[in-house]
Amino acid sequence: MKILIIEDDQIVANIYRNKFALDGFQAETALDGEVGLQLVQSFRPDAVLLDLVLPRLSGLEVMRKIRAQKEFEELPIIVFSNTYLSNVVQDAWKAGATKCLPKANCTPRQVIDAVRSTIKPGRTAAPEKTEAASKPPAPAEPDHDDIEFEAQLRSDFVGELPATLALLRTMLQGLIRAETEAGRMKHLDELYRRIRSVSNNAGIAGATQIALLADALEALLKELQDKPKNINASTLRTVASAIDFMGVLFGRATAPDQMFPEADVLVVDDEAISRRAIHYALEKAKMKPTAVDDPLKALDLLLQKQFDLVFLDVDMPNMNGFELCSKLRTLPKYAKTPVVFVTGLNDLESRANSTMSGGNDFIAKPFLFIELTVKALVHVLRSRLEQAKK
Repeated sequence: MKILIIEDDQIVANIYRNKFALDGFQAETALDGEVGLQLVQSFRPDAVLLDLVLPRLSGLEVMRKIRAQKEFEELPIIVFSNTYLSNVVQDAWKAGATKCLPKANCTPRQVIDAVRSTIKPGRTAAPEKTEAASKPPAPAEPDHDDIEFEAQLRSDFVGELPATLALLRTMLQGLIRAETEAGRMKHLDELYRRIRSVSNNAGIAGATQIALLADALEALLKELQDKPKNINASTLRTVASAIDFMGVLFGRATAPDQMFPEADVLVVDDEAISRRAIHYALEKAKMKPTAVDDPLKALDLLLQKQFDLVFLDVDMPNMNGFELCSKLRTLPKYAKTPVVFVTGLNDLESRANSTMSGGNDFIAKPFLFIELTVKALVHVLRSRLEQAKK
C-alpha cells in the first residue's frame, strides 16, 4: 500500500513516513501543497494524509484540486485539523475529506489504523461526516515496536522543551513590545507557527496535556491573525498566561500524563447572551458547564456540589460578583478553586477588587470564544496538577 503525506513540518512528516514504512507502507512526503499535487499524479497513492495548514496552497485547495480529477474522486484523503477550528473542519468535509482527525491527540498508531480502515479491501471510502473532527480510532493493543517508537519520540520531544520554552518567551516579548502593526503581525505569525509545531509534536509524542493546551492556543493565535483588531490587553494576557503555564507542563513532561475527569464549571451571569457564549466556549474544551443567572442560586449550587472552576460576572442583581466570590472563599472546599471574572469593567479599581475578593483572573467583555477556552484550560489544568501533588 502507498501513502502520500502532505505536511509542511519536516520533523512531523519524517516521523509519519518512518512509522508508515515500519508498518509495510510505501511512503512519500511533500512539504507543500503544490508538490503534493504533483506526487498524487506520479506516485498514485492508495491514500493521502493531508495537513490543512500548508504554505503556498492550503490543504483545502489541495483537496479540491484532487477531487476535481475524476480518477481521484474516491481516493481516501485523511486530513489533520485543529480541534477548535470547527469552521475549517466543516470546510474540509465539504471539500471531500474521507476522515478528519484532531492532530493534537492522535498517536502515530491511531493515524495508521485510521488510514488502514479507509483502504481496507472491499470497503468504500465514504466520508464519515460529523459536526467536528472524527475521534481518533481506538488503537489495537500496542506491540513492542510501538512502545519503543513512542518512547523515543517522547524522549526527543522532552529534550527540546527547554530551548522551545525560551524561544516562545522571546517571541511573546517581541509581540508585546511591537510598536507597529507590521511588527506585531510578524511576531504573531512566528509565535503561531511555533505553537503549532509544539501542538503537532506533543500529540505525536503522547504528551497529551501539552498538546491539549497548545491546540487551543494555536486556535487563539490563528483567530488573532485573521482578526488583528482583537489583539488587545486581554487577549495578550491570555496568551502570556498560557505560555507561562506551558512552561509548567514542559517541566513535568518526563512523567506520564494523568487522565483527569471532565471538569465541572459554574457560570454565573445575568446576561443570557453572555451565559450562552461562555457555555459554548467551555463545551469546546470538553468541560461540563452549569449556567445560572442569579448569584443566590449560584451560592446554593456551590453548597451542594463541587465545581472545578467558576466564572463570575461582576454587575449582577441581589449580589455582585465580588461579593459572591468573597462568600465562596469562606467555604472550605472552595478555598483554592480558581475563579475568573468575566466583565466589561476593565478599569484598575475593578482589577483590584477582583483580586481582593479572592478572584484568580479576569477576562474582558466582549471576549473571543477561544480566548475563554484557553483561559479555562489553563486554570483547570493548573488546579488539577496542584491537587495531584497533595
